[in-house]
Amino acid sequence: MSDLRIKRALISVYDKTGIVELAKALHVQFGVEIISTGGTAQLLQEHDIPVTLVERITGFAEMLDGRVKTLHPKVHGGLLGRPIPAHEAEMTAHGI
Repeated sequence: MSDLRIKRALISVYDKTGIVELAKALHVQFGVEIISTGGTAQLLQEHDIPVTLVERITGFAEMLDGRVKTLHPKVHGGLLGRPIPAHEAEMTAHGI
């Protein structure tokens, strides 16, 4: 079993019940960088939780009334990439 440490978490939810507590625990207790979208990011910022907007990573703002936020290779590459040398090299080559 590997010592895989979570460095970043993508948090983007419709029902925000309990999300502040989860994000706070991830950030404060484990040092996880929180990446988020629109309303979720705003709520977390209002509770003094540092947030990186997903559009800073993708280079694209939300579109189609907020329906398209995280559909981008930089997001999905980070989610689907495995901690193996070939994937890590490919993600690095693409700035993921």
